[in-house]
Amino acid sequence: MENDFVQPNVTTSQAVVPTQSRRPSNIWLIIVAALFIIVPFLTWYFTWFGRSLSDEKIAEYLVDEKHPRNIQHALSQIEARMEKKDASVKKFYPRIVELTNNSNVEVRKTVAWVMGQDNTSEEFHRGLLSLLSDNEPLVRRNAALQLVRFAVNEQPDASGRSELRAMLQPFEAKSPIAGTLVSILPAGSEVHAGSLLARIRDASGNTQEFRSAVDGKITTPVITKEGDTITANQTIAWLAPDHMTILASLRALAYVGTSDDLPLVESIAQMDARPETASEASATAKAIHSRFR
Repeated sequence: MENDFVQPNVTTSQAVVPTQSRRPSNIWLIIVAALFIIVPFLTWYFTWFGRSLSDEKIAEYLVDEKHPRNIQHALSQIEARMEKKDASVKKFYPRIVELTNNSNVEVRKTVAWVMGQDNTSEEFHRGLLSLLSDNEPLVRRNAALQLVRFAVNEQPDASGRSELRAMLQPFEAKSPIAGTLVSILPAGSEVHAGSLLARIRDASGNTQEFRSAVDGKITTPVITKEGDTITANQTIAWLAPDHMTILASLRALAYVGTSDDLPLVESIAQMDARPETASEASATAKAIHSRFR
């Protein structure tokens, strides 16, 4: 490559100068390129719940109240080991039950799911029952789904049946504050839990964000419109349940549903016209019929 830079009457030492002057820029390009690889990797590595943790690290993470994702990471590792029937994780059970009172919603959701992985634990059973009265619907739903794994009088625990029914029905999105509705998503919009649903201006003139508590689709009609004055706890939208929520509820009701649930189960295909939903609803209805002949 040096010959490319050699000109007539130019010494070899002079010819090397352009090559040397390019090195700093090449080094910086390499550094920048490396950062594009290293930074995403580190972000993934430190947030990926699949990263293996030692028992000591799990114990440390479970009490890390300042970093809820660390708690979730520890819980996910415990759940993975529970699936492998690793009895050594039982030493963490008391702390897991304590986390049912954690202030972070995501932690409580994860706790509910993890406790369902050991349906022989009475302390987990009690913990799930307590979460049925949680103020967050997704926590209640996880608890209801996991309770079906536990036995009461040799039958699946139906304590969460009312919550399972609610999962098949439109969800009432209620404003947490009074004020003026600044903006709201239009009917037909699909939303996910935690996504922005509306903005509300309170009495002090501050605009607050109102986020959806569940996944779903805004149905018609929306009760309120932009510019309306609303009161605290007023319904501002109805959300039809999303596909995955419907399937999860149907599968659980196949075990704990009663004849009273049949009209709701059999009508769900009108809400979600996908073939998978119709098939699951039919299977659930058959399971219920078989128990109440």
